Amino acid sequence: MAIRKNTKAKTGLSAFSSPQEDTARCAITPDGQIVYANDAFYELTGIKENKTSETSIFEILQFADERLISLKSLENIPAGIHQIYLQNGKITASFRFDWLKGPNQSHYLVASALKEESSAPSQKIPENFIKTVEKAKKKEKSRPWLISDLQDLTEFSGISHDIMIVTDIQGKIQRANDTFYKNFGFLPQDLPSLTFQSLFPESQRAHVRSTMQTLIKESKQNENAFPRIVDFESQIITKNGLSRWVEWRQKYIGGLIYAAGRDITDIRMKHDNLLIREKQLSEAEAIAHMGHWRWPIGALDIAWSEELYNIFGVLPETFTPTIENLSELLSPEDAERLLQIFQRATIEKKDYDIELRIERPDGQTRHILCEGRCEKDAEGDVTALYGIMQDMTERLLYEQELRTARDAAQQAYAAKSRFLANMSHELRTPLNAIIGFSEIMEKQIMGPLGNDKYHEYAQGIRESGSHLLSLIGDILDMSKIEAGKYELDYEEFSLENAIERAEAMIRSRAESAGVTLDILGKIEKSLKIVADRRAIVQIILNLLSNAVKFTPEGGNVHLEFSEEKDSVSLTISDTGIGIPRNKLESVLRPFEQVSPHETRSHEGSGLGLSITKELVELHHGSLTLSSQEDKGTRVTIWLPLDTSKKPKKR
Repeated sequence: MAIRKNTKAKTGLSAFSSPQEDTARCAITPDGQIVYANDAFYELTGIKENKTSETSIFEILQFADERLISLKSLENIPAGIHQIYLQNGKITASFRFDWLKGPNQSHYLVASALKEESSAPSQKIPENFIKTVEKAKKKEKSRPWLISDLQDLTEFSGISHDIMIVTDIQGKIQRANDTFYKNFGFLPQDLPSLTFQSLFPESQRAHVRSTMQTLIKESKQNENAFPRIVDFESQIITKNGLSRWVEWRQKYIGGLIYAAGRDITDIRMKHDNLLIREKQLSEAEAIAHMGHWRWPIGALDIAWSEELYNIFGVLPETFTPTIENLSELLSPEDAERLLQIFQRATIEKKDYDIELRIERPDGQTRHILCEGRCEKDAEGDVTALYGIMQDMTERLLYEQELRTARDAAQQAYAAKSRFLANMSHELRTPLNAIIGFSEIMEKQIMGPLGNDKYHEYAQGIRESGSHLLSLIGDILDMSKIEAGKYELDYEEFSLENAIERAEAMIRSRAESAGVTLDILGKIEKSLKIVADRRAIVQIILNLLSNAVKFTPEGGNVHLEFSEEKDSVSLTISDTGIGIPRNKLESVLRPFEQVSPHETRSHEGSGLGLSITKELVELHHGSLTLSSQEDKGTRVTIWLPLDTSKKPKKR
């Protein structure tokens, strides 16, 4: 390669080169910036002198070694001879590269061209070369925006959030910036007693000491290489005993270790909290058999949570969640429906849900509920779809079992009700005959029985038959109501007559039990009610009968009424044994008793109150019950005056 003679006057950086030096040579910073070049280098590369400081070495040369082609920094360029392409690869040349140290721990990579006619190294680098480079660097004015002044660096160090510490090879702290003192609570007078290792917890000091020793050893073994930088994270103990997490970078130069640290305690705490929340979310999803997902519009992959792999019965190592792979797990119909749902959600920008049936690789069929939302950008356009998928298989199977059991129970209950309703005539006819004949015998209508015992037996037969007929009547009435076959026969009648009739039927029983029966107030005979006369009498009779039955001798039973514009309310209260608070709701259900069968002292089917409540509600009325143990019970019924029409809400 012919080297052209540069006849230009020496100006700028070239003014510091040696006139006798004909080897093309330049000095470069580790980041690739040319800080010095001689005339021969200008001639060889064809660049202008005043453009050197604005030009990166990567714009001038390219390494022929494939391992070095993509380098953007010179830190790892090994010293030695390298083949170089110049001027966009049109000119080739051999350069020798050497690392030189300057004052103030500065490092330069010196590139020296080799003679074409010889494979031997070029002449040695002049002894005063490094001084020439430093002098040229100080004179260089074309990059005033670069921070190189010591005062600038000092000011930036003072306002930086990074911790800066200088130690000797034993770890004794020589200097530190203000951030160190502020963050860790130490004072400048504490430095003589501090070492870098003493800042760390006891359990980590050995590791930190080993890191420093390795750094010093490797740096000394490769003095010509760019200084190595070591990164690590560790806890720091402040002067007041608090623990802080710090990210450190260390470099060894000229017998000193430079350490820069960044407090990452808040970052670590947020990271740890995030991990905790992610674990809690994962555990919650596993319990609920639910996983979350996100699909950016147009992307191939779908982001899945861990639980979705379990739901679909696949492994993260072998299954990639994509629209295509997901469709293969669905039936063709469901796959098509899912794509349509996604398309509609994207266009209409609305939330959605869909039930899917999947076939897992292990052969199991699972039912999945997919619920999704639209993720929108600032303009309101849908950019992604996201949501949850939940395995509903167990719940669906459980609901199906419940429906089956409910249907079976309803069928059995309906069959029982139909049977009892249809058997009304067959059950009542023989009982009526038993009661009738026993009454004839009791009254000796056909003549004396001949023995007083026969009279007593006949009376017992009649009473038992009447009681049995009453029980069967209650059961049949309840069955008709439950089967929906209880039909009301509406007519207009005097409510006073219905009350008087019920009172007459119960008065003798009240007198024999020693219970006072009071009818408080007087209903006008002109007050008419449209209802089923027999049912209204049965309602009043059931309530009076219950009150008398559960009121001890000497007690009182009261019936009160209150007439309103279009309705009337009747209240029956007693001074009886009362009902426990926890039994108030249950006594209104069929066959419920306050006392257990083995201990109760009062006969009955447990249908009186439940039949009364059902009959009241058939008349579009309502029943309320209140009671206190050993103080009595109060039952109030409200009925519209015309029960054939459903009244407006009160």
